[in-house]
Amino acid sequence: MFVGIRPRQHRLILWATPLLFASLWLSYVVATLRAPAGRAATALDWGVLTGGLDSVEAWRNALADGSVLRLFSGLFLHADWLHLLGNLVFLLIFGLPAERTMGGWRFLLLFLLGGAFSNLAAVLAIGAPDRVVIGASGAVSALIGAYLALFPGARLGVVLPLGLFLQFVRVPAFLLIGMWALLQLGFAYSGPAFGAVAWPAHIGGFVFGVLFALITRAAIARRLRRSRGY
Repeated sequence: MFVGIRPRQHRLILWATPLLFASLWLSYVVATLRAPAGRAATALDWGVLTGGLDSVEAWRNALADGSVLRLFSGLFLHADWLHLLGNLVFLLIFGLPAERTMGGWRFLLLFLLGGAFSNLAAVLAIGAPDRVVIGASGAVSALIGAYLALFPGARLGVVLPLGLFLQFVRVPAFLLIGMWALLQLGFAYSGPAFGAVAWPAHIGGFVFGVLFALITRAAIARRLRRSRGY
């Protein structure tokens, strides 16, 4: 009798998504407690300023003085707690399965590069000078784009309040993406950040995520085969 040996699967530890979650939350708390101006002063110091990076000379100056790093630092700042909460929720929904598939380091690279690209898209698209672009929405858009490219027909499990009970249900990923888009639309027309949602950042991040997933799809497939012991 031949007894087949089941390939050994490596235990997967997810660390990038929790790290980003904690970093976003901690950055918001620190900015809020900062005296005297709090989040507004922090946004001016670390957010992405519009009106620049539109010429070779501007890029040369930004690289020389290090202000180009604002494309990354601006990802960790948020206008208010609703802005932060929306990004944290969808970071968990799409970040955990995406990291499980592509690995922590590739996932972290997607978040940072996708977020920086989305901020750059916002800077180039917004004509008014001296405005500040902040928030992780563009990076989350990159995660959503990558997830949709990798799993176009996926269904995600979510916990919904149904009557007096919490019910675990599986819903198509595209429905959650639609909910995320509606949430961002609501931020654009209500609350302290009225009219301040940088839609070019969302679009740029989403497109970056799709392209990133397609370009790295073969490497992701090899990683999955190694993790399963094949």
